[in-house]
Amino acid sequence: MTDHWNGHDRARDVTTPGAGAGPQAPNPFAPPSAYRSAAHEQHAPVPPPPGLAPPVYPATPPAPPRSVDPTLVAAPPRPGARRGLRPGAVAGLAVLALGAGLVGGVAADRLVGPSTSTVASSTLPPATVEPQVDRPDGSVADIAATVLPSVVSLQVAGADGVATGSGFVLRQDGYILTNNHVVAGGADGGDIVVLFADGHESPAELVGRTIDYDLAVVKVEDTGLTPLELGDSDGVLVGDPVVAVGAPLGLNGTVTTGIVSALNRPVQAGEAADTAFINALQTDAAINPGNSGGPLVNGSGQVVGINSAIAQPPGAAQATGSIGLGFAIPSNQARRTAEQLIADGVATYPVIGVLLDPRYRGEGVQVTRQPQQGQPAVTPDGPADAAGIRPGDVILAIDGRPVTESDELIVAIRALAPGDVVTLQVRTGEQERDVRVVLDEATSE
Repeated sequence: MTDHWNGHDRARDVTTPGAGAGPQAPNPFAPPSAYRSAAHEQHAPVPPPPGLAPPVYPATPPAPPRSVDPTLVAAPPRPGARRGLRPGAVAGLAVLALGAGLVGGVAADRLVGPSTSTVASSTLPPATVEPQVDRPDGSVADIAATVLPSVVSLQVAGADGVATGSGFVLRQDGYILTNNHVVAGGADGGDIVVLFADGHESPAELVGRTIDYDLAVVKVEDTGLTPLELGDSDGVLVGDPVVAVGAPLGLNGTVTTGIVSALNRPVQAGEAADTAFINALQTDAAINPGNSGGPLVNGSGQVVGINSAIAQPPGAAQATGSIGLGFAIPSNQARRTAEQLIADGVATYPVIGVLLDPRYRGEGVQVTRQPQQGQPAVTPDGPADAAGIRPGDVILAIDGRPVTESDELIVAIRALAPGDVVTLQVRTGEQERDVRVVLDEATSE
């Protein structure tokens, strides 16, 4: 089943890999150009269409200009960005400051002349030496000290240039988790280099990646690494404090704080042909290009999300930095997908076996009435067919959670696993009923 829309006049498919979608109304959660990947790229960004901007990848790798999903625009380029400010730039600032001080001093001496008055001592009292105070458990400083050694930055060189992003140690034997859009540029013969917190670098090889979940695993030869613990994202509540760690704008080891500002936010991330559907945690912790793939951790230092996309103001042609709306892939989804990528190099996702009509206006989401691109509205012998769902039926809710947009149903299903059972509230004509659906399995791209 392909739950992504390629922007052409085809119906949204939540059934079969490779199916497309028809004309779609603007998604209130991911309207044209509303989101960007938070990543650094060297290629120029594609100007987004007018209207509300979608999430931006905090770490999107470079890609040649092409058709852009109306809900996502690639993150802006940052040529050569890798380890933050260049020493030369810092030195330049220092020279300017010192030069200004010197000129000012000479000018003052010439205007006023040598002083003949007694000048008081310029010596300042020394700082009081006190023993180092330990930061309390759960403080941001304590969390940062625990997490930072396990967070890495990635530099990916491919045919289209160099991109940077973030990641973190998943296992002590060298496995590292990041976003697919961070490493996609190095998937076909490119080079991936991992920079660790202690300053050393290691080449990495791609273990597996999935466009559908925007996750990837790479491996270095280093052993004895310190992994971060994956927490339970299902236990996260709105208002919980969180800390985002990564390399925004190439500034390695950057820590920002905030709260979880919303749950179950349906976010389309990626370009038209590579759309990921994320049932995202929303946070107001500052996330910028380069943060993609880095961890979002709770007060215990456990990873509850993988930072993946940021919102963009309406009409903005380029990423303008954090506006307090960042989106992270829940850790429970990341755990399930990472295990599959490490074991098999590919991941699977659940499907119910229907095509959804993006042109439908009304309560709930509607199954298309007619086959699309040679695919049936309801897959024969699929989960929905077995549950009695028919073309033209309207799905009102999943497990008691109302759905009003196709993306809401898609991400709610994607957040589950094949074999899970869901209850769908379905309307046929004027009659409403609850049906039990056992999710089927499809292989991710």
